[in-house]
Amino acid sequence: MEHSFRGLVVSAAFALIDETRAYEPRAEAAAFVLALRTRGIADLSLLRAMETVPRELFAPRRYADLARHDIALPLPCGETMTAPTVVAVMVRALGVGSGQRILEIGTGSGYVTALLCALGGDVDSIERRPVLADSAWQRIKAAGFSERCGMDCRDGFADDGRETRYDRILVNGALAEGTVPESLTSLLAAGGRLVAGNRDASGSVRLMTVLCASEGELAVSMGAPIRLPAIS
Repeated sequence: MEHSFRGLVVSAAFALIDETRAYEPRAEAAAFVLALRTRGIADLSLLRAMETVPRELFAPRRYADLARHDIALPLPCGETMTAPTVVAVMVRALGVGSGQRILEIGTGSGYVTALLCALGGDVDSIERRPVLADSAWQRIKAAGFSERCGMDCRDGFADDGRETRYDRILVNGALAEGTVPESLTSLLAAGGRLVAGNRDASGSVRLMTVLCASEGELAVSMGAPIRLPAIS
């Protein structure tokens, strides 16, 4: 009888450990979302997506423990994984709706790609660095979003002759002031929107939104300062 009792105690202890381990990621994800809310991110769909998509899956392994912090993380090839608040500001400005066709320039880690898919977008993502493209695609598949995403490894600003029109275009980086590539704006559907960073002569970066009117005219507006690396 004593033997059985000890067995039950041990089993209960292991069950408690398993439950605690399962609880920790949920608690960390909840704290992550709460921190975003305190920084002014109030879009519930976006917050839900950022809680659901595990940023630690997309971060380099050595920085996985920092993935739920609001900081940029280094990636191979001298690139960076943009801080979550900046990602949230850009994705919110993009205004993703279910079923929209989205072109993403600069896949990076694949985290933003997964967020766009989680929000219901059908994403074509372009990354020019093969090392990043391969790694991002593996992570996107592991996160379960490969069916909503297509990927290409090439220069995203080069005109490849495609005739697809996109509802949304996201550029993950800062363009030089006054240089919105026609190779991208020509891909905007009527009523479409492009979001990117815009770097002025002093090096400061602000959020830039380009709207495509039904007749094809473009309207450019500038938003708040954000921290984004320049596109080299």
